[in-house]
Amino acid sequence: LTHFLSIPKVPLLASRAFSSSARQLRNRVPEAQKLFQEDNGLPVHLKGGTRDVLLYRATMTLTLAGTCYSLYWLLFASMPQKKA
Repeated sequence: LTHFLSIPKVPLLASRAFSSSARQLRNRVPEAQKLFQEDNGLPVHLKGGTRDVLLYRATMTLTLAGTCYSLYWLLFASMPQKKA
């Protein structure tokens, strides 16, 4: 019974979701193009600012840690087992 009471609300929700008024967004592409084309000696993957630098460092740290962890277990697996 409660399911049938909620049916008239569907057109109201649909009209809100598909309204004719659109948000006006400012085009920031030219600013980004200017930033990334600037010759400041930075690689392109670090030109985005602090967030890019932190993401790069976190990625490199996790990559190095994972490589060391893998090499440790490869070395551990290659050693003969102790007989008890």
